[in-house]
Amino acid sequence: MAISQNSLSWESALLGMAHEASAARSISAVATLDSNLLMRAYQASADITRQNSRTFYMASGLLPEGKRQAVRALYAFCRVSDDIVDRSLTSDPLPALNAWRSRSLSPHPSDEDLVTLAWADTRLKYSIPVRYAEQLLDGVASDLTRCRYQTFDELAEYAYRVASTVGLMSMHIIGFSGPEAIPHAIKLGVALQMTNILRDVGEDWRNGRLYLPQDELARFGLSGQDIAAGRVTPRWRQFMRFQIRRLHRMYAEAWPGIQMLASDGRFAIAAAAGLYEAILDDIEKADYDVFSRRAHLGAFAKLSRLPGLWFRTHLPDDVTLWFDE
Repeated sequence: MAISQNSLSWESALLGMAHEASAARSISAVATLDSNLLMRAYQASADITRQNSRTFYMASGLLPEGKRQAVRALYAFCRVSDDIVDRSLTSDPLPALNAWRSRSLSPHPSDEDLVTLAWADTRLKYSIPVRYAEQLLDGVASDLTRCRYQTFDELAEYAYRVASTVGLMSMHIIGFSGPEAIPHAIKLGVALQMTNILRDVGEDWRNGRLYLPQDELARFGLSGQDIAAGRVTPRWRQFMRFQIRRLHRMYAEAWPGIQMLASDGRFAIAAAAGLYEAILDDIEKADYDVFSRRAHLGAFAKLSRLPGLWFRTHLPDDVTLWFDE
């Protein structure tokens, strides 16, 4: 089943959001921080990264030390933001999320909040527009009020807020050639988030959420009842093949943006993208069962993919390989 031209309208809408955010101000000042305290703050962010995402921790380890610390501070900010909603022990996490928004975006973080210290220092050091962080927090907050999306365009906007913004902020840390890299970062973020969504269908359903386009489910003769039943049927396989083909195409279209990053950061981002895309292969190998298992890559599978990804990031720009065609 082909994707209609109208289904790609999300790209221009998200590009407008990104340009609006990039034109906003960066953080203006941060209080002078004690070097030992700052070291502890970055270590706390690294610990959060290691505990919550082995894939991102491995990929970020390929960066030079300063950039590695910064992207892990960014990850910790995102992780804490997400956990306030997903792991809240209260019936209404919104007050806690609003308080976190104020603390995490303040230019004067508390010495007692290590994550905000590392994150504030990172924003200042790499001139990250604060509007990107605000957009991310808006996306996290939407999980409190919305659990269904009618179209892929609507879902892509959600993915932009919670994932593409992370890539756009990461670009400021890594370094990039110019505005021409922005559309690729947006597309990669949407692809990464949609990979998460396909992997976590069963878990999300049990938590009362369904991040799949309702109109596309209907086109394949599926409904919430089919998701609740958790059965892999011919219709479900067709639906998942359609989703996975689209994501492989998006990963391929995002790849040129990696070549627009600073040379010392390309391999790390390529590793993160390549290892995440490989999750789609694991879903296919499991016959599209995302209800009773969580797709993943083992340590050997991750390591075995790194040499090929390294090779691709070190090719001259005018060389095309057979797997790029």
